[in-house]
Amino acid sequence: MEAEGQRKKEAIPLLTPYRMGKFHLSHRMVLAPMSRLRSYNFTAQPHAVLYYSQRTTRGGFLIGEASGISDTAQGYPNTPGIWRKEHVEAWKPVVDAVHEKGGIFFCQLWHAGRASKYEYQPNGHPPISCTDKPITSEAQIDGTTAADYSPPRRLSVQEIFQVVDDFRVAARNAREAGFDGVEIHAANGYLVDQFLKDGVNDRRDEYGGSLENRCRFPLQVVEAIADEIGADRVGVRLSPFADYNDCGDSNPPALGIYMAQELSKRGILYCHMIEPRMITQFERVETKSSHGPMREAFKGTFIAAGGYNREDGNEAIANGNADLIAFGRLFLANPDLPKRFELDIPLNRYDRSTFYTSDPIVGYTGYPFLDQTP
Repeated sequence: MEAEGQRKKEAIPLLTPYRMGKFHLSHRMVLAPMSRLRSYNFTAQPHAVLYYSQRTTRGGFLIGEASGISDTAQGYPNTPGIWRKEHVEAWKPVVDAVHEKGGIFFCQLWHAGRASKYEYQPNGHPPISCTDKPITSEAQIDGTTAADYSPPRRLSVQEIFQVVDDFRVAARNAREAGFDGVEIHAANGYLVDQFLKDGVNDRRDEYGGSLENRCRFPLQVVEAIADEIGADRVGVRLSPFADYNDCGDSNPPALGIYMAQELSKRGILYCHMIEPRMITQFERVETKSSHGPMREAFKGTFIAAGGYNREDGNEAIANGNADLIAFGRLFLANPDLPKRFELDIPLNRYDRSTFYTSDPIVGYTGYPFLDQTP
C-alpha cells in the first residue's frame, strides 16, 4: 500500500521536484503574488508572518504581494512598501518565517503608475505614467469595483532614469530584508505595463512608438536590477494579452514574444506569464490565443498563471506548457493546497467579498487547514 501511495504521488506532475536556477523546488505549485491590502501605513504587519508561513512548504516557492518601490508607487490602500528602512525591517520577520519552514520567497516590485489617486501620492500630486491619458475603464482590475483614478502626469526622460533607479534600490532593499530574489511586476496595467502597451504609451521619444522603444524602460529596469542582485535572482511578470486598467495592446503575440526573447537574452531566472484567457483578474474565457510561442522564446523557467486548477495545472506541466503553475485564489483559501492536491480532496471555497478587506484574520489567516476542517 505504501509503495502504491508513493507511485500515486509521483504521478502528480504538479508535485514533482524542479530545479529553478540555484533553487531546488520540491513541487511545481507557486503562491501567486496577490495584493491583500492589510499592510497598514504601507508597511508589512505581524499578521503577514502567519499568512505567508501558513502557505509555506519545504522547497515551495512563494511570490510576495506587490510592494511599492517609492513614495509615488502606491495605488491602493494598505499595500506594502520596500523603499524605506522601516519597510525592510518590517519584512524581515515575514521572510524569516518562510525560510524557517524551508520556503523560497521572492518580493514582487511594483509601481502602480496611473492606476492611482492623488490621495496616495506625495503632497497630493498626480500619479506618474508614460502618458497623461487617464484610465477610462469604469471598473478596477477585479472587473467589479468602480474605478476612480486621478489623471496622470507624463514622466520626463530624466524622471524615467530615476524610476529605474528606484527599482534597483528596491531590489537591494528586498535582498537586505532577506528575500531570495525579486519579481518585477510588468503586468496588469501598472507602470511597467503602461510603457509596454501601445494602447497607453503615446510617447514620441525613445520610450514610445516602436515595439523596441516601448520595451526600453522595462528592459532598463530588468538590467538595473540584474546588475544589482544578479540575473539569477530576477523574475518578470507579464500580461501581454490582458487589458486590465485600460491597458491593452494592438498586437499582444508580438509584444509577448519580443519581451520573452529579450528577457531570455538577459539571462533572468524566470518569466511569469498571465494566460490570455484571463479577461479579468478572476474570470477566464475560452480563447484561441496561447502563451506557447512565449514559452518557446524564453529559455529560463516559465511560470504560467490564470485560473488554473488541479486538473489543468497537472496537464500543463505534463505537456511541457509550463515549468511551474502559480495559484492565487485557491492558495488563498487553502493554505495547505499542495497537500490537498496530493490527496485530491475538496478545497475550501474562497470568499471574494473578503479578498480586499483590512481584517487581519477574516479572508486572510482564517481559512482552515485539513486537520481543522470538521
